[in-house]
Amino acid sequence: MSTTKAEARSAAVRAEQIMDTKPVLISLAALMMFVIILRLYEQFFAWSVGLDSFAPEFQVYWMGLLQFAILASCLGAAGLVGFLWRTRDRDLANLAAPTEMRRLIYLVQWLLVFAVALYWGLSFFSEQTAVWHMTAVRDTDFTPSNIITFYVSYPLFAIIGLGAFFYARTRLPTFAKGYSLAFVVLVVGVFMTIPNVGFNEWGHTFWAMDEGFAGPLHWGFVFFGWMSLAMFGVVLLILGRIGELLGPDALEKLYQR
Repeated sequence: MSTTKAEARSAAVRAEQIMDTKPVLISLAALMMFVIILRLYEQFFAWSVGLDSFAPEFQVYWMGLLQFAILASCLGAAGLVGFLWRTRDRDLANLAAPTEMRRLIYLVQWLLVFAVALYWGLSFFSEQTAVWHMTAVRDTDFTPSNIITFYVSYPLFAIIGLGAFFYARTRLPTFAKGYSLAFVVLVVGVFMTIPNVGFNEWGHTFWAMDEGFAGPLHWGFVFFGWMSLAMFGVVLLILGRIGELLGPDALEKLYQR
């Protein structure tokens, strides 16, 4: 049976309603703007007031940022999880197929933002920290590069990942029925790079490691960072559910109101 132009246009409009790209585009733009602000802040204040931890300027520009970052991270994580839990869907058993498909796509977009945040935290800023330690002699564990990397960029991707996990748990039947091992490994694994910071700084205090970044005390960042590969397992679960929703009679299941 052939499809008329009107039916094709109607299907395209409904597909646009399900595939909303505005949230991911806005989120990626906000993330990139935040990264640019961080990098410019480093450019202006890292070398000028960030080399002497006993200077009053260091306390204002860097320790003040550290304290604000820790407070903002705690409040942000609690606020995001609290909001997602408070607004959770309490009737997932009767979730309509178009709504579930839309939420699955939102979850994919959330994971995309999470992946980009992981790049900036575990790759760009982490490598920048390595360069800083091989360039500048530090007199404190709270160097400008460490503050930006460990206490701003790491909590940022951890909060985004936590948000993705609770979004899936509170709005999608596939993830609400139990705990996805892949999702738990993904979120908890990369989060563990933050506690590993304490172990890392303890090692820097007792051993000269600034020029030996392949040292064992840095292996934790690699071990937990590679747990981000569990994202493939999460995506497979999402694709599996999308396949179930589409089925052989995709239009009837997907667009039936």
